Amino acid sequence: MDLALAWLFEEYCLLQGFTKNPPVLVKDSKEKEKEQAYLYNNLLCAITRTIVINLSKDKEYEDCLIKLYAEAPLITDDAIDIIRGLCVSHYELGLNIFYQMVICRPPKQLHCLNALLSLCTYNSAEIRDYAISLVLDLYSRSELSHIIEEYASFYLGFLRLATPPDVLFGNDKGRPDKQSEWSEDVAKSCIFLYLSLLSTNEILIHELASVYVATVQDVKRVILRLLEVPVRGMGMTSPELLKLIETCPAGAETLITRIVHIITEGQTPSEVLVSKIRELYNSRVSDVRFLIPVLGGLPKREILAALHKLIKLNPVVVKEVFNRLLGDANNQENAPLTPAELMIALHTIDGAKVDLKYVIKATSLCFAETAIYTQEVLALVLQNLIEVNPLPTLFMRTVIQSLSHFPRLIGFIMNILQRLILKQVWDQKTVWEGFIKCCQRTVPQSYQVILQLPPLQLSDLFGKCPELKSPLLDHVLSFTENQRAHIPQGVMDVLYGDVNPIYETVHIKAEPKSPPDLSIDLKEPQQVL
Repeated sequence: MDLALAWLFEEYCLLQGFTKNPPVLVKDSKEKEKEQAYLYNNLLCAITRTIVINLSKDKEYEDCLIKLYAEAPLITDDAIDIIRGLCVSHYELGLNIFYQMVICRPPKQLHCLNALLSLCTYNSAEIRDYAISLVLDLYSRSELSHIIEEYASFYLGFLRLATPPDVLFGNDKGRPDKQSEWSEDVAKSCIFLYLSLLSTNEILIHELASVYVATVQDVKRVILRLLEVPVRGMGMTSPELLKLIETCPAGAETLITRIVHIITEGQTPSEVLVSKIRELYNSRVSDVRFLIPVLGGLPKREILAALHKLIKLNPVVVKEVFNRLLGDANNQENAPLTPAELMIALHTIDGAKVDLKYVIKATSLCFAETAIYTQEVLALVLQNLIEVNPLPTLFMRTVIQSLSHFPRLIGFIMNILQRLILKQVWDQKTVWEGFIKCCQRTVPQSYQVILQLPPLQLSDLFGKCPELKSPLLDHVLSFTENQRAHIPQGVMDVLYGDVNPIYETVHIKAEPKSPPDLSIDLKEPQQVL
């Protein structure tokens, strides 16, 4: 390697005119310079190609190549092109050589930096990611940061176009075939470098929002998916993020929502963040999804006021909402609502504001969280709901579901049913029908409850559920005389119906009939003197 470098230096001396030849032997300077440049370039490229060919044979050749580009007196454009090709087959070696030349060879700094930047949009993720990591290291140099920013912004701007430009395609980009529509990979190549700079220069977030507004839907989805890592690094205290939320560009609402989701995940939102989101929601953005990331920081009354809108969202989103409201099953100390409060709030939502089907889906999501909605929690919910007047429409549905999940609640449920009779549950048709279904599902324990119904309501129950009458009658007939005496006669009449089964089993002997000519003298008997 030392001999090759010595030869290069000799050719370089000739190129620079460092010669001892007498003037009469010296050719025309321009012609000589051109010839010497050709000879030097040929020698440098020949040495480089020889090393590249042997790279797979011995790792020492990598060191030789690095030394060649570090110590050669001059690096030509053709030699740079060879390294550019090397970045595909031996990308780490090639990119590291470019990186070193950016730092150590000022005359070739921009040329090599441009080569690095162009590979930041390469199709191969391995090559692209490694190039970006080197560019990020160079970004800390003040003389290069502006150039890198401009390049990243230039490629980000391509996302505004309806179709990807030709500059993104070609063998040098790893995409030989032109595409007429934005694909995820092509869109990523335009945004990766820009997003990587965000952690160092947070002010770039504003241009990203501006570009986001102008992109097609497919590109918007790509941007939203790629935001997590850079935005999480910024955090909810970032002045630039707070400024972006405050000045939210029209059309960037989904971007802002995604950003706030990321920075609040697993954390309680700061008061400043909650304030800015609330202000934006009240003044410009009416979509309730905007509030979801900061639910943990809102007062309980504001959460309950928005609940009817929240449960209308996609079930996956509603589940996320509940997770934010209830917190982790093992840590609910800082949760905005307790599990019981949420379930009670769902039952007491104004029916005029939301269709009942959304409430049913929401309560089903709650029941699915068995680690949170325990037997004790559901008992507390039912105990509170029975005090509501009028009774919630879904009350009996929740009673039945609670019993299905926790059969040990049967005694508590019987107590609930008895209290419903005192509240004249039959006055509310839906709840009354649920009461009957619950009685039907809980026999024989519910017999004692059914017998407490007034005769009219008992008759209605048998009309809706006739299969209950016969077993209930058998149950009553198994009582002692003393026990039956405590059952109201009206209830017994409904149970017996038109035929009294007791009288059918009693045989009464008839008295003999009097003759038809028999008459009775009703005169007072004469007194015998």
